[in-house]
Amino acid sequence: MTLRSKRVCVLLLAVLATVVGTWAAAFPASFYRDFPSPGWGWVSALGPYNEHLVRDVGGLYLALAVLSVWTWRRPAFPLLRVAGGAWLIFNAEHFLWHALHLSAFSTWHAIGNLVGLGVPLLLSLLLLAPDRAAAPSAAGSPSTAA
Repeated sequence: MTLRSKRVCVLLLAVLATVVGTWAAAFPASFYRDFPSPGWGWVSALGPYNEHLVRDVGGLYLALAVLSVWTWRRPAFPLLRVAGGAWLIFNAEHFLWHALHLSAFSTWHAIGNLVGLGVPLLLSLLLLAPDRAAAPSAAGSPSTAA
């Protein structure tokens, strides 16, 4: 993948982390009751409310947002790999746990869980994909005329 493609992936992860992290950290009861959309209750379907844990999840996402924004602003293949590795550890465990606990959801909500957690997992993997330099543009290529 090119540096530009990886920057898009890390930016998408940064936006996701900022939205989820801010919601969970600042409004934990609402996050517990309503995530991912009012009335859906994906978090509340899985156990009793614990403000401490919900706020910790918010803090985790906000920490990943900081890493992701930093990586997006100062992209380099090694830093993109670090961000990809951090996101992969979190997303792989998060996806696996939810994949093993889908019985609390209707079929459509179970599919939504897997898609909603699968996309960030895929983005994490893409950050770890082999690096490829961008193709040179016609304007930037050396002239062959003598």
